Amino acid sequence: MPQLECRNLSLGYDSKVIVSNLNFSINKGDYLCIVGENGSGKTTLMKTLLNLHSPISGNIITGDGLKSNEIGYLPQQTIVQKDFPASVKEIVLSGCQGRCGLRPFYKREEKNIARENMKRMGIDNLSSRCYRELSGGQQQRVLLARALCATRKLLLLDEPVSGLDPKATSEMYDIIEELNSQDKITIIMISHDISAAVKYASHILHIGDEIFFGTKKDYLKSNPGGQFTSNERRNEK
Repeated sequence: MPQLECRNLSLGYDSKVIVSNLNFSINKGDYLCIVGENGSGKTTLMKTLLNLHSPISGNIITGDGLKSNEIGYLPQQTIVQKDFPASVKEIVLSGCQGRCGLRPFYKREEKNIARENMKRMGIDNLSSRCYRELSGGQQQRVLLARALCATRKLLLLDEPVSGLDPKATSEMYDIIEELNSQDKITIIMISHDISAAVKYASHILHIGDEIFFGTKKDYLKSNPGGQFTSNERRNEK
């Protein structure tokens, strides 16, 4: 059974449909990139998968033992979030809130999970630093460590390299690829970087005037894939 499946899903706000008749499924260990034009509904889809929005119609089905509180989420950062006055340790530890239920404190186990994920992201030496004092790349590592505190199964990443310099971008892509290939964590990532999507993803979901879901090999042969890769080549020139 797929880890997550969308059947005849329609998305939007206030009954205004942005995306309709969306069908796709992912299995454990897949790496799905969601691509498409600005305003096509990519972030709306991700928030609907997180139950932050309700679908207008259709169904989202989870399987393979996946629970709603076992999904890690790295959202797009806002200016306010970048200036958040909390320590690295506090932010990472907050990713364990879903494990606490109604309990108003963290146990040793949760503190150990936060410590392990900070070490995994190479930021354990920054645990006492204020988040807003960090570089963009360091901040994204903090948020990824926080997301990992919520899951070892499925990560949703909304433009995780947005605003990063080339070195930090490359490092972030490598970290995500390692989480997928070595830790077998399923990745669903929104990206405007088609070349990176084609390089790293196992599957691609294109949302726009035409909807495509399939392997990256089939995407490159499709009409949406051909148009996007042609644009990428023109931009490189």
